[in-house]
Amino acid sequence: MTPEQLSERIALARTKDHLIDLIGITKEFDGTPVLRGIDLYIRKKEFVTLLGPSGCGKTTTLRIIGGFETATEGALLFEGQDIAALPPYKRRVNTVFQKYALFPHLNVYDNIAFGLKLKKLPKKVIDEKVEQMLELVNLKGYARRHVEALSGGQQQRVAIARSLVNEPEVLLLDEPLGALDLKLRKEMQLELKNMQQRLGITFIYVTHDQEEALTMSDTIVVMKDGTIQQIGDPKSIYDEPANAFVADFIGESNILRGTMVQDELVRFAGANFPCVDFGFGENAPVDVVIRPEDIMLVGEDVGQIVGTIKSVLFKGVHYEMMIDAGEYTFKVHSTTMQPQGSKVGLNIVPFNIHIMKPMEEVASNEI
Repeated sequence: MTPEQLSERIALARTKDHLIDLIGITKEFDGTPVLRGIDLYIRKKEFVTLLGPSGCGKTTTLRIIGGFETATEGALLFEGQDIAALPPYKRRVNTVFQKYALFPHLNVYDNIAFGLKLKKLPKKVIDEKVEQMLELVNLKGYARRHVEALSGGQQQRVAIARSLVNEPEVLLLDEPLGALDLKLRKEMQLELKNMQQRLGITFIYVTHDQEEALTMSDTIVVMKDGTIQQIGDPKSIYDEPANAFVADFIGESNILRGTMVQDELVRFAGANFPCVDFGFGENAPVDVVIRPEDIMLVGEDVGQIVGTIKSVLFKGVHYEMMIDAGEYTFKVHSTTMQPQGSKVGLNIVPFNIHIMKPMEEVASNEI
């Protein structure tokens, strides 16, 4: 991007009602690109999750917003003002790290009050603010408790309270639930979302956990290899993945190679299927994505294709069956169990067949 193009895009961004704008952000470490032209805007009071596998660039993006890293190219705006040169302590953001970064020699009260004391606020004001935060994070009565005597979940709440007590406009959270066990992590997901809604501030959250992102987010930003693959609300990301990577990363999917025979007709697994997609041309290679829960088990005499059940697993709310249909083995989720070895028919309604360009074609267009 030329300086003139960047200036034009900055001017355009300043006309929008955005809290944060990342414009053409690139980042290199020792000549190796980590972010490749990230374009993203974030609105006030939004819960945004950066989601992707390890090494995709999500934490680097968060650190650039927080001021802990500087972009190699591009612009970072906060309410239309360029903040790239501002140090972290001058930005209206606070960060909660995965390892909490609490002061082990201080108790809960002093950990939360640390930033307020640096501002030299009156003791009465500090006491009131700390008490409010303890109530917000369900730690009322823990003020004098030593932080090393707390559980992992309680320490995480202290870290959140310490960040929120300074009343930031944006809270950055870098995989803060990663060290918690599954049950506590699920509880904290709901608590964080409720907290964000009560406070009415912007949360930018980093995770590699798909369920976490779907549960908590207003907007999900799916990343891969330093690029944004898709931006959308949880339902659209899950129901309408932009490509096979997103479909495979968000939830479980059957991903097949197919041929778009013509508009609204695709061929895969040895059969033709009506679909709702169009514009791919005739006899064009495509990726076909079908969620396991969107495949209906029927009698083999009425199925669009027929397969043999190779394995059955009980997963609590459904059975997971692997069904060999000859050209492809389908993963199917159903509340009705069929015995292993039996033959069944598989039906898929047109709306549940998602067609997209093959990943290698998408990648070649991006180069």
